Amino acid sequence: MKEIQQFFIRHFITAPISFGSWLYFILGAGLNFFAATGLLVAIYFTGNFSIKQFQLMSNLKKLGMTRSEYNHIKVQMKEAKQKVRQLNGLYGKVRSVQAFRQLHEINSLSRKILSIVQANPKKFYHVEKFFYAHLDSAVELTSNYSMLVNQPLKDKDIRIALQNTRETLTDVNKQLEQDLKGALATDIEKLQMEIEFVDSSMKKQKPLLEMKGDTHNDRKY
Repeated sequence: MKEIQQFFIRHFITAPISFGSWLYFILGAGLNFFAATGLLVAIYFTGNFSIKQFQLMSNLKKLGMTRSEYNHIKVQMKEAKQKVRQLNGLYGKVRSVQAFRQLHEINSLSRKILSIVQANPKKFYHVEKFFYAHLDSAVELTSNYSMLVNQPLKDKDIRIALQNTRETLTDVNKQLEQDLKGALATDIEKLQMEIEFVDSSMKKQKPLLEMKGDTHNDRKY
């Protein structure tokens, strides 16, 4: 969401400046249309690039990350989203309710994790195993399952393999749940600290309120 907002900010700034410069080049400086248009394009893209770099540096400073770290996470996010799209394409290939439910849970958990990391790239370091191993396992197992289940031959070995795959996918779901908990861990700790702070503040204020109430009652009598 922040990237979209920054995109519109960049173009909101560069568009009027570029167009105003274009009018000046034609009306004020007397340049021909093509030269002025060329300068307009140059100003527009240069300004857009400069503002984008400023926004990026500002974001990195707030996150406390280097550019290389940010770029690495961005690449990992892009690859993970492609893997999730690959999982989405397998819905029509699974044949059992159990397998469909497992696939849905894997997709749901994966999207939630990606959404959290998208909002706060530093969360990546809490769920590295998701990006480097767990999501890959989910994609590979689900792909293999969908391939086996669509085979016309259903001998004993294939049935055993399908059952083992379903059981392993259950384990993968549990791993993804742990990844999601890891992504939310710091938020839960922060929320708990805020709750404890509010509770502590309320407890400190309560005796004061009771004392004021007692004083008021004493005056009445």
